[in-house]
Amino acid sequence: MTAIHILPATLMRGGTSKGLFFRADRLPAAPALRESLLIRAIGSPDPYGSQIDGLGTGISSTSKVVVLSRSERPGHDVDYLFGHVAIREALIDWSGNCGNLTAAVPLFALMEGLVARDDGPAEIRIWQANIGKTIIAGLDVRDGQPCWTGDCAIDGVAFPAAPIRLRFLDPAGGSAGRLFPTGRAIDTLRLPDGRAIEATLIDAGNPLVLIDAAALGLAGDETADRIDAATQAALEHLRAAGSVAMGLADSLEQASRQRPATPKIAFLSRARRPDCQLNARILSMGRLHHAFTGTGAIGLAAAAALPDTLASRLLDAPATPLCFSHAAGSQTLSAVVSRSGSDWRIDEVVMTRTARPLMRGELFIPLDY
Repeated sequence: MTAIHILPATLMRGGTSKGLFFRADRLPAAPALRESLLIRAIGSPDPYGSQIDGLGTGISSTSKVVVLSRSERPGHDVDYLFGHVAIREALIDWSGNCGNLTAAVPLFALMEGLVARDDGPAEIRIWQANIGKTIIAGLDVRDGQPCWTGDCAIDGVAFPAAPIRLRFLDPAGGSAGRLFPTGRAIDTLRLPDGRAIEATLIDAGNPLVLIDAAALGLAGDETADRIDAATQAALEHLRAAGSVAMGLADSLEQASRQRPATPKIAFLSRARRPDCQLNARILSMGRLHHAFTGTGAIGLAAAAALPDTLASRLLDAPATPLCFSHAAGSQTLSAVVSRSGSDWRIDEVVMTRTARPLMRGELFIPLDY
């Protein structure tokens, strides 16, 4: 008979993503069993790509899990571990953070009693365990619980909610060890047909590959239906090549199979809207994101604030704050940068997101794959 596990979980929206949130102390201690349960809870592996037998929906922005615990690290309240669950394979990519779901972390921490705050404006200090970085979340508390209703609207989410202010402190180098893993602001990657494509390879928030949309014959304002299979394959090749160049994978195959979530790849162009400076589109797990990833926005804002990157070249000069258009609208965020000699540092990147709890209950999980 198939073993059935029953686990408490909360379904949360954070930014333009959704994910299942778990307390670490309510999960099995054995890593292999824990991972199998998390994969099956989402509904993977699913050869049909729909995740119909789990709580995922067959798209990358909802195929996500978060594990939270009280932090024993000085100066931090909670430890936050993020997993991006592959849809068709039995795989969780633990290599990076989700900037959007970060907004839901302080809500879950307060709801579960992992932290306590007096009523009024509050801050929660988060240790992002995937990349070893500190995030400070600001939100309002009422009766000891997070305030999540409000009138703050973000593009890509239909309904307003309370603002969550996120400060990503010193976000560079969490995965590759340095802001520009190759030591250069612009590198050259090659497609299988030999074409040379300029790219900025940056590690801020998560590793990110930035290219000029025009290099692939794109406008930078595409929707998912305008990205054909050949273009999608070219973008994945460049993403994998960037992963190898950054020292994150040993081969293109390893980058695609074992590290599908990071680095992300985004293509840029000058904005045609008067209220934005850049057009930007980003791929997540091989598909065009319906809006923009939170950590991709961090990397883009960092690149735009620094000289000689592909982003600042399109802007004609470094710029912060940055407003860019994405597939669902636009986003504005700020990067604070400083310089010591020839080395640049990203002191922090600040963005505002919204979040809310969607459902709390028990998951019934068969281990049958």
